[in-house]
Amino acid sequence: MPHEPVIHHPAPAVWQPTPAPAPGPLLPAIPAGADIRLVTLPNGTRTLAYTHPTPIEPAPSPAPTGGIPGWAKTAALLAPTVGGGIGAAGIGISYAAPGLIAMANALWALVALIAAGAALPLLLRAGRPRGRTGTTTHITQHVTATGLFGRATGTIHHR
Repeated sequence: MPHEPVIHHPAPAVWQPTPAPAPGPLLPAIPAGADIRLVTLPNGTRTLAYTHPTPIEPAPSPAPTGGIPGWAKTAALLAPTVGGGIGAAGIGISYAAPGLIAMANALWALVALIAAGAALPLLLRAGRPRGRTGTTTHITQHVTATGLFGRATGTIHHR
């Protein structure tokens, strides 16, 4: 589809002021028979306010519908999940119990072994006679081998 050529014809801009809006009332209309009084608001602030000539009754609160509260629905939906998790944990513990008992027994055996290992040198030292002044035995060993894979021969001397 062919486009028509655009021709620009400059024209001088003319400023036209917009009319100001008509001034409105500074205060809202006060109903007939209303009084202006000092009023204390629920948050404790005291202010001037006009009171309605006839008291306005507050809107009645909605009647309870008799439905189930939201927290009860949430608890009812979570109960099977929590119960299932507790049941799964119980099954897992029942499968793990024999291994846990075996590990506990192994740890007690290790403690007994360490205690016996620590007490054995004390018992051996207590069994030796005191004041023994004998000579000590020196053992000397000479090992010789020929070649990288040669047979090794050696001698042991007790002195």
